[in-house]
Amino acid sequence: MELKPELEAMIQERVRSGAFSSAEEVIERALEYLNAEEDWLTENRARIAADIEEGWAEAQAGELISGEEISAEMRQFKEEWKKQHRPF
Repeated sequence: MELKPELEAMIQERVRSGAFSSAEEVIERALEYLNAEEDWLTENRARIAADIEEGWAEAQAGELISGEEISAEMRQFKEEWKKQHRPF
């Protein structure tokens, strides 16, 4: 498999930093996080849809909150989930 030079450089930087012992370990960890993110989306799809529906109803009623507040709440929710579902 051939990687783009930018990706190869990113992987090698992670190995050089000492955080990982090999390129394979970097890729393995990245795939673990990707799988965890996909699992999170699958597990929370209904809640996300409900939140979108609720937000739409609030927008229709003129009860909006800022995008920054929503992003902060979603980041916090996701970080809490990730702490509980660490793949390693």
